[in-house]
Amino acid sequence: MQLTEKHRPTLDGALEAIRTRAYWSPHPEHPKAYGETGAEDGKAAFDALLNRRFDLDQPGTDDWTGAEVSPYGVELGIQYPHPDLDVLLPAMRAGMADWRAAGPETRALVCVEILARIGARTHEFAHAVMHTSGQAFMMAFQAGGPHAQDRGLEAVAYAYQEQTRTPAGSAAWSKPQGKRDPLELTKTFTPAGRGIALLIGCNTFPTWNGYPGLFASLATGNPVLVKPHPRAVLPLAMTVKVAREVLAEAGFDPNLVALAAERPGEGIAKTLAVRPEIKIIDYTGSSSFGDWLEANARQAQVYTEKAGVNTVVIDSTDNYKGMLANLSFSLSLYSGQMCTTPQNLLIPRDGITTDAGHKTFDDVVGDLAGAVSGLLGDDARANALLGALVNPDVKARLEAASGLGEVALPTREVTNPEFPDAVVRTPVIVKLDGAKPDAESVYLSECFGPVSFAVAVDSTADAVELLRRTVRDKGAMTVGAYTTSPEVERAVEDVCLDESAQLSLNLTGGVYVNQTAAFSDFHGSGGNPAANAALCDGAFVSNRFRVVEVRRQA
Repeated sequence: MQLTEKHRPTLDGALEAIRTRAYWSPHPEHPKAYGETGAEDGKAAFDALLNRRFDLDQPGTDDWTGAEVSPYGVELGIQYPHPDLDVLLPAMRAGMADWRAAGPETRALVCVEILARIGARTHEFAHAVMHTSGQAFMMAFQAGGPHAQDRGLEAVAYAYQEQTRTPAGSAAWSKPQGKRDPLELTKTFTPAGRGIALLIGCNTFPTWNGYPGLFASLATGNPVLVKPHPRAVLPLAMTVKVAREVLAEAGFDPNLVALAAERPGEGIAKTLAVRPEIKIIDYTGSSSFGDWLEANARQAQVYTEKAGVNTVVIDSTDNYKGMLANLSFSLSLYSGQMCTTPQNLLIPRDGITTDAGHKTFDDVVGDLAGAVSGLLGDDARANALLGALVNPDVKARLEAASGLGEVALPTREVTNPEFPDAVVRTPVIVKLDGAKPDAESVYLSECFGPVSFAVAVDSTADAVELLRRTVRDKGAMTVGAYTTSPEVERAVEDVCLDESAQLSLNLTGGVYVNQTAAFSDFHGSGGNPAANAALCDGAFVSNRFRVVEVRRQA
């Protein structure tokens, strides 16, 4: 495989992008970029996967398992290999020495080839993501395809950068000894992976959240065992299959990447997490299991993205209409089933100043409810933005939200004519009084899904202080603020700097608080309870390998 000529420019582009933080992507996000028959071919390839075994030809298969049902109501009927871990894990370690000896550049270029082949099948992957996560097709295409591939490539770039900080090859060392001969050594420095990495996939964004850890570990010399969420196996199984094919063609052991699909209710992640062979864990999901991993997987380097309470401070705006449009889209996208979706909107009870005049608390909440209703008033558009509820737990939280406070915007059921069994619901907005103690237990708990709370606070200063307490105690993946005051802007920025939260200010256009761009934006910070790592930065990759030194007498 002529990997250097084929992929070194892409790797160099990624390295330049993470240095400048400018917009860059080698992966087209428009469906038409994949050929005239790309859409039809991708759908046909996806359909061909259904109702059959997904064979990976990996060692240690002791059974077949699978029970995925699309949030759109389609039973996928796919069976995946169930692993005998005592056979599979030793087989995965067998290829580590050759993979280590290949060096950082070859590992990076093999990873870029894997991503390129995934990219060529973006339409197929989009259907797989759609029918396991409930994302609408266009979101599944973009977020599950090119945006996920960008995040994977970003991790490869950081991995290459960190591994090449130390000189490759031999280094001569000579210490003068005055009249005596100098002390002379020859030294070599080799980046060496820690061991098997375990990727614990999530239900909502199996590729977008999964690719950073997968490619960071693989590029730094570690085998990767992929344990998908039982409701979202297919996109990661497809990824594993591509990776195994590329590794074999490049002359490496395909068992460097393997799948661990579990039986219903088996809980294989907890078993795997404490096995001595597992040296790295990447996890996206609930705080309870993330906390358990951090406390119990003591033999592993653990990277977690957990729950947080994302907050928007609304102080004032010079573009009231734009603010409402931006917030309404942010609350609606993928039915709020994003770890970055705003939950709490902190609004002074005396109202805010805007370019449209003074607006009371009730005005702001009512106008936002009207903006969401207008955005989602057409069912076709609503389906394209909302997708489907990913699981019954989200539906239960949505239905219970009306009992938590005064409902400013009730949810409504949306029919999807193509998939009549899909559960599609518009967001609910609930008004709460931030001064009441019983309300605090509501808005300071994550309510994942299409539920947001408009919280009345005594002043902007109180909103800023509540923001600080929220991020410090509960964590946040995103923070937003709207203000025309430089003093308020500085106060909010100081909170986010103190508590390590990523901040978006005065978004009124086509960029939203719950979206991040690879190579430029950091997803999470690793500095508050919502996540102990950022996607991606040097810290996300640097502890996945150690530099091993060999000294020889010259």
